[in-house]
Amino acid sequence: MEKGTNVQKERDLQGFTKSDSLSEEIRERTDNKKDKNKILAHTVAVVTVACWGCTFVNTKYLLKDGLEPQEIFIVRFLLAYLCIWWISPKKLFCSNWKDELMMLVLGVTGGSLYFLSENTAVGLTYVNNVAFIVCTAPLITTCLAIAFIKNIKASPRLIIGSLMALAGVGAVIFNGHFVLHLSPKGDGLALIAAICWATYSLIMKRASKRYSSTFITRKVFFYGIITILPVFLFRHWNFPLSHFKETEVWMNILFLGVVASFICFLSWNWVIGKIGALKSSNYIYLNPITTVMASALFLNEPLTPIACLGGVLILIGVFLANNAKHLA
Repeated sequence: MEKGTNVQKERDLQGFTKSDSLSEEIRERTDNKKDKNKILAHTVAVVTVACWGCTFVNTKYLLKDGLEPQEIFIVRFLLAYLCIWWISPKKLFCSNWKDELMMLVLGVTGGSLYFLSENTAVGLTYVNNVAFIVCTAPLITTCLAIAFIKNIKASPRLIIGSLMALAGVGAVIFNGHFVLHLSPKGDGLALIAAICWATYSLIMKRASKRYSSTFITRKVFFYGIITILPVFLFRHWNFPLSHFKETEVWMNILFLGVVASFICFLSWNWVIGKIGALKSSNYIYLNPITTVMASALFLNEPLTPIACLGGVLILIGVFLANNAKHLA
């Protein structure tokens, strides 16, 4: 009897051991899958920002061809909306009016107000001022997160990494020829654009927990288009529609609408859901690197050692900031 009891105990023990081993194996597979998803998310973030860095060149061509900032915006967002409509869920509205209002805010902060303030600022102040101020968006995102999110703390690595990346941005943009020219209206609008993007990133993190990135992106495009329409009451459409047949115009519009808006907004919203608002925002610091490279390639603008040094500072700063503790 006692022998039978011992045998049963041994069998139970073996069963528990197998069960624990199986649970541990499942846990390891889950952790590996999460790690792979995070690596993919970081990679997608870099590629997305690289595409956005090239948009300054596309926009410059279109402005030269006669398109106004609000005209460029509505055309690229309309094209993006048509693209995403075919893959977006059939659901038209959010689950409640508060979430629908959240989508409206996303459409304004990540769409109409952001692009309008940024592009208008370019006409009122120096392009370098605008580029530098807009690239403070990750720093503003961090400050807002520390102020309003309880589990976010300003660790030394986060502060040092952010400031180092910002210094690198300055080196790339000003290219060793820093001359401060203040323009209250233009610089103020550029700061509004930076605050808009910071707000967009933080709200997007919340929205991504409730809805798919495809659904959110479609709503952002829709409300971005709706909220830019009143601008045309004061700035009428002037660009001849026949000029869209020109190769330089439709190719740049195609890139801005399909790649920079449809694909990049979709991927960026997915990235925020995977790695958080702060880590994803830090990749915005990489924007000037691709801008300078694209400008050197397509606009024959110089690529200097100072700009290269700034690029190295940005990369180190982003690495430090994204590996800081309490970052979400």
